[in-house]
Amino acid sequence: MSKFENAMRLLEERCGNDKEEVIALATIALSSTAAGNPRPAVRMVCAYYEDGVFYVSTDARKNKMLQIEKNNEVSVSGFGWYSLQGRAENLGWVKDEKNARIREKFKKIFDWFDEDGDEDNPNSIVLRISLTEGTITDNEEKYGEWQYEIDFINKTAK
Repeated sequence: MSKFENAMRLLEERCGNDKEEVIALATIALSSTAAGNPRPAVRMVCAYYEDGVFYVSTDARKNKMLQIEKNNEVSVSGFGWYSLQGRAENLGWVKDEKNARIREKFKKIFDWFDEDGDEDNPNSIVLRISLTEGTITDNEEKYGEWQYEIDFINKTAK
C-alpha cells in the first residue's frame, strides 16, 4: 500500500467506521485582535467521518456558521492525534431531500440526534468539512510510519 492509502486507513480506523467523533473545529472569528489581526475561534463539535470529509449537525445561526460564511477555511483536530485543514460548507436543512443519506447517518451515529437534532427547524443544517491537507501521527507505527503529512487533494502522503 502507498503512504497515502496507509494514512487514509489510519484516519478511517480512528475517526470513521460509523462512529461519533468529537473534534475541535477552528474558524476565524468575525472580530479582530486589538492590533487588527485575525483571531482564531475553536469549539468542540460532534462529527462523523467518511472518505476525507467530516459531517456536523449544527444550527445555521451559530457563530461558527457566521464565521464560515466569511471564510470557509477551517482546521480540525482530535484525540486521534490528527490536525487537519479543510473547507467548510453549509449543505442546508438536514431534512432537505439531498441530505437524506447524511441525515440517516446522523440518526444512526449520534444517539442524541433524535432528541436534540431539532430536525423540523429549517436552521438545523448539515456542515460538511472537506479535508485538504494535514497530519496524523501513529505512535505505534502500525503501517510503518510515525507520522503522515497528507495532501487530500492530490491523494499523496509524505
